[in-house]
Amino acid sequence: MTTFVDLDVRPILRDGGEPFEQIMATVAELRPDQGLRLFATFKPTPLLHMLGSKGYTHDVRELGHDDWEVLFTPTGRTPASAAAVASTPDDDDVWPPPTISIDNRDLDPPEPMVRTLAALESLKEGEVLSALLCREPMFLLPELVERGHRWRGGFDADGTTYRLAVRIGSEPGSGA
Repeated sequence: MTTFVDLDVRPILRDGGEPFEQIMATVAELRPDQGLRLFATFKPTPLLHMLGSKGYTHDVRELGHDDWEVLFTPTGRTPASAAAVASTPDDDDVWPPPTISIDNRDLDPPEPMVRTLAALESLKEGEVLSALLCREPMFLLPELVERGHRWRGGFDADGTTYRLAVRIGSEPGSGA
């Protein structure tokens, strides 16, 4: 039986804030038998897709007066796309130093992803791009795999900077 952890982000949204990091931190702490009951001021369509790709179904209900309730329920299985992304950084090859280094920490989504993908277009097979980010690039990582690139990444010890290295691949969809 699924129990739900409540998260009300309506005050953050009404104050003009961005609750994405708080939502993802809450999801990361859920046990396998827990789901998320999210309260928001709008139907969070992009989040529905994102958590769906992480193995959650959703049930959306409009409460009225710009209030929404969304129940995210775990399906109990790991989605294939998550497994592919998780397996990509585990390569033991020695990588060359970065050809390009970019700092995306002061940009709001989706600019870091757009800027990173644009920079990758100028690199040749085997070259490496280094990027600094202020959050884990959840939408970017599957895109890198889809384009045939390899990546390594993680947060610094203080948890404020995500360091990403991307090595250009030759075959889109190969992940190698």
